[in-house]
Amino acid sequence: MSDSAHHHDHDFHIPSGSIWPPISCLGAGMMMFGILLMLHVKPALYGQMLMGAGLVITLIAAFQWFFMLIHEARARGFGKGAVPFVLDLANRYGMIFFIASEVMFFAAFFAAYFYLRAHAPVWPPVGIHLLPIHLPVINTLLLLTSGATITLAHHALLNNRRGEATFYTFLTWQLGVIFLGCQILEYSHAEYSLSSGVYGTLFYMLTGFHGFHVFLGSLMLMFVHYRLNNNDFTRHNHFYFEAAAWYWHFVDVVWIGLFLFIYVL
Repeated sequence: MSDSAHHHDHDFHIPSGSIWPPISCLGAGMMMFGILLMLHVKPALYGQMLMGAGLVITLIAAFQWFFMLIHEARARGFGKGAVPFVLDLANRYGMIFFIASEVMFFAAFFAAYFYLRAHAPVWPPVGIHLLPIHLPVINTLLLLTSGATITLAHHALLNNRRGEATFYTFLTWQLGVIFLGCQILEYSHAEYSLSSGVYGTLFYMLTGFHGFHVFLGSLMLMFVHYRLNNNDFTRHNHFYFEAAAWYWHFVDVVWIGLFLFIYVL
């Protein structure tokens, strides 16, 4: 599409057509159907293959989509000047509504957990041997530390200390990757699975989906780190950085709830 096609009498940005958003949706749908096949169809290999293929497609399409958005931002010069107010406001409301939808998602599973726990004669159910709390404590310290480092990175960027901002952002997503490694290690020692009654289902749905959100947040922060290295952000124009930081703090808060109610209490 020519540059002249992007000139409008309004401040909204109308992006050119792209195949990557629908391909991302296709990959995500394949992952969900793969999980369903794993749970309900034997052998589970078919579901695992479909889920794996969906994951690969989703990751490739998401990365291409991200780079397309970065290219569009650079082409429009967002890193050099102020973003139009109406566009900045739309971005902020969009991210707020997205995080609100995530809050509702976790609220539903927390409500199910509280309801079943309140009405169960024994909790956890008979036959469920709880995991030691050591790894969850380490993961809590990791996420709380990462919340501090991303805040330090933001303050450094606001004060135009780009080296510090880049370093603390790098440290944040590194802590997220270590968190995921500890969670995988914890799962490897669990004696129950997703199909081990209501407790196993809720435990893996809550902690597993939170881990998936940590994975997404880590990817977002990797792109923040990449863009900081390429001088895409300024102290006055860095909403993508802010959006990733909001999302990361949301992940922190959800984990505190999980740690308190699933592991401690």
